[in-house]
Amino acid sequence: MTDDVREEDGRIPVAEAPLPLPLEFEAYYLTNQEAFHEFALFVLGTNDLAEKAVHRAFRELLRHWDDLLTEPDLPEQAWNIMRRVVIDELLGTLRENMTAMDSGIGLYPALCKLPSRQFDVVVLKFIGKYDTKHIAWYMGLTPSTVRHHCRKALERLAPIHRRATRPMKRRDTL
Repeated sequence: MTDDVREEDGRIPVAEAPLPLPLEFEAYYLTNQEAFHEFALFVLGTNDLAEKAVHRAFRELLRHWDDLLTEPDLPEQAWNIMRRVVIDELLGTLRENMTAMDSGIGLYPALCKLPSRQFDVVVLKFIGKYDTKHIAWYMGLTPSTVRHHCRKALERLAPIHRRATRPMKRRDTL
């Protein structure tokens, strides 16, 4: 067991960063954190998920900060990172929640069994209504690779679709 150093009011002090953050990054964080949080909260629906996403986004921004400073459109690039992190969080949460959903035909469990890339492509295309170009950008893939993953996912889901759309047999009731 370790002895923790407590302040006079009994709180454990917040650990200091091992290296000081770049001043420009701190300013960017202070200026944009609230807008990032509001966006994440709107999309993800809970404060915990929003805080997690914003934290991940700013960690990624910090990792790429020196490169971002050379970009003529730093705000756009930073916002793109934020959007990707929020969408990634949303897809992860959706996949977890789908396991408990009932479609009546077994669609949701089948979707959850898809490999990650196929799942992401199907959700972004058919639920999010994103086009192939935007899905490719988000996932860092070529459009042809996105089409490949979509085709493979639809092949895996085809038996469920056939069962769901099979015509009902009628019995004569004369």
